[in-house]
Amino acid sequence: MTSTMAAPGMPVLLARPRPPRIAILAAFVMFPLAAHAQEPPPKIPFFVADLHGTFPRFPEDPQLAASRGMNLAELPGAGLGAQVGVHLYPVRWKAITFGIGAELTANRSRQTPDASAGGQLRASQEKFLSAAPQLSFNFGTGHGWSYLSGGVGLSQWSVVPDGVAPLDADVARLKTVNYGGGARWFIRSHLAFSFDVRFYAINPTPGELGYPSGPRTTMVVIGAGISVK
Repeated sequence: MTSTMAAPGMPVLLARPRPPRIAILAAFVMFPLAAHAQEPPPKIPFFVADLHGTFPRFPEDPQLAASRGMNLAELPGAGLGAQVGVHLYPVRWKAITFGIGAELTANRSRQTPDASAGGQLRASQEKFLSAAPQLSFNFGTGHGWSYLSGGVGLSQWSVVPDGVAPLDADVARLKTVNYGGGARWFIRSHLAFSFDVRFYAINPTPGELGYPSGPRTTMVVIGAGISVK
């Protein structure tokens, strides 16, 4: 502590303490640091599994009906199904996270003619089963992200009227390219709402028994459900 000497008869002036410059400087430095200390959005997690209910739109195609010896009006049309997927996200580059995984979908539709058909149309059942690996491009954070994905796998597509044995075309394994996209929004730390829109480009089914081959078809399947990480 320093003392101040004054001449006789003169009042003693005490030095006003200097402001704590170090503390002020520290406050200016720490304020922006505190602002940046807020946690950034989490990265897309390493693993995610999807479980979706699906809504396939089976085609109503004259060539498809002819390949099974059916009337066009006997084809079932829209149906229901399920889709399961598992995905890993090992690599991130700038704004893109690359994913690898696999997807399985099973869909079914059934059609029963009404009485106005006069017994001329048969009830029938249509099934589509497909499995494939997938490569995905993902955009977003661990709170939610969108993606584009695709893969090449195999599928079975059967269309069988009641009382008729399945043809070879109904059990054939068909090369199928799938592509599409969707999004996931995590409503809880490990649970998300998710949806997926997928196109399946299916190779023609083989012809037999005097029937023509089936058409080369692109089927649309819309899925919605949950994802967990």
